[in-house]
Amino acid sequence: MENNELIEGRNPVWEALKSGRPIEKILLAKTINQQDVAGITALARRSRIKLEWAPKEKLDQLSVTKRHQGVLAVAAVREYADLDTELQRVLESGELPFIVVLDEIEDPHNLGAIIRTAECMGAQFIVIPERRSAGLTAAVERASAGAVEHVPVCRVTNLVRAIDTLKQAGIWIMGADMNGKPAYETDFAQPLALVIGSEGEGMRRLVREACDGIVSLPMSGKTGSLNASVAAGALMYEVVRQRMSICSVSS
Repeated sequence: MENNELIEGRNPVWEALKSGRPIEKILLAKTINQQDVAGITALARRSRIKLEWAPKEKLDQLSVTKRHQGVLAVAAVREYADLDTELQRVLESGELPFIVVLDEIEDPHNLGAIIRTAECMGAQFIVIPERRSAGLTAAVERASAGAVEHVPVCRVTNLVRAIDTLKQAGIWIMGADMNGKPAYETDFAQPLALVIGSEGEGMRRLVREACDGIVSLPMSGKTGSLNASVAAGALMYEVVRQRMSICSVSS
């Protein structure tokens, strides 16, 4: 971890929590007196911030100042956007909605790569779940090549509920899965949210059931599957290809 990701010490972490600064998780030394950090842990839980109890040696290794006092917070590199606000912005813009929804992408390099591609392909915003997902850390920022500064990322407590919100706004929800309809046979020239599942398990059952349709990338090789960020990139390109083709015909 880089220094600009970390907040070190009890008082700095406490003040960061009180200020509402976006924090991915808080590491606490197992040897610390829990009463000494009761306020931190209580506020973190109310804010739904992950708490991780770790050996003191791990905190010593991560710490730059060596004055962590048994408490380290991993801060986000930028604030998360509000789903309702971003959705309203897109609907009022008159643009054809294109939203990317990520179901538990836990690898920061995959998340960063997807954010980079989404920004390049014109996605208006990205939705990720609060739990079991990489957050906007410095590693994600690096992997995105700075794209996190240009495409809003909304972090939600319930992904299925967020999908329902998109549906109610007239957004068509298409999930990516190996057993879906070929992407090139699917109409992407409509208000669209593309759902990409996790690296190992794909979409969770409830997320899959919330989708209006399932799309796939036909493959002929022996590997049988693609990396999540590669699959996301290929599907996003197909969305853009179809929309550009329609614009060319119209003109």
